[in-house]
Amino acid sequence: MWEYSEKVMDHYRNPRNVGKIDDADAVGIAGSLTCGDQLKIYLKIKDGIVTDAKFQTFGCGSAVASSSILTEMIIGKSVDEVRKITNKDIVDELGGLPPEKMHCSVMGYEALEDALKGYVDKDELDEAFDALGGEKEHSDKIVCTCFGVTENQIWEAIKVNNLKTVEEVTNYTKAGGACGKCKGLIQDIIDTYYHKEKHAEKEEKPSLSPAQKILKINSIIENQISPELQKDGGDITLVDIDGDKVYVRLRGRCSGCKNSMLTLKSFVETSLKEAVDSNIEVVEVN
Repeated sequence: MWEYSEKVMDHYRNPRNVGKIDDADAVGIAGSLTCGDQLKIYLKIKDGIVTDAKFQTFGCGSAVASSSILTEMIIGKSVDEVRKITNKDIVDELGGLPPEKMHCSVMGYEALEDALKGYVDKDELDEAFDALGGEKEHSDKIVCTCFGVTENQIWEAIKVNNLKTVEEVTNYTKAGGACGKCKGLIQDIIDTYYHKEKHAEKEEKPSLSPAQKILKINSIIENQISPELQKDGGDITLVDIDGDKVYVRLRGRCSGCKNSMLTLKSFVETSLKEAVDSNIEVVEVN
């Protein structure tokens, strides 16, 4: 049995802003009646501020609650602020949702995004897409034909919610939740996303000059590694640096310890690899 927060139950039993705005400045739709859930959101905007918002939804209690609280979140905010709202913000505002119901918050986010696309002009649309973390190089092709979920929707859900498994993607987007034929494609998208993320992190790490490298290694040892070893009655001294080899001397309880090499590899060397250079090798000297 799924557990729901008091706020979810309140918005399900007493939904706010249900209905339609006939002269709406922006209208967005997400989901599909053939898949079981659909949301339509209406926005009234004046001088760049959302002055009113209403919704119509066909779906479960989580869909109603997500839609209801979303309208409360956006009324009174500027369009720029509204563009930054993600499904994670909706979930946080509700006090959480069961993993199997995360797709309801995603539907709210997608309906809002769809409404803003219809409201802004082309130049503003590009800026909004960038602000939402969109990846323009990814096509909008359908990945899950059962629920009509696109590659962009899956990519965005992974990025915003740090999803790492196909099951998590299904919980957030429904993709792969019916026939399951698209699960291989979903896994490919996950693998591609995290491969690209790691590559970007490597590119962003600036190269250090020999002098900068020495200073950084010394700083990491003095300010991060040494204080941690001191907690267990040990300590460490930097002896020398030769290229990627860092020579250190362990002191206190660490010296002569049978597990000193384990300490070097699992803590000291790992800390320096992550903070300075992945090629660093730590060598203990007497």
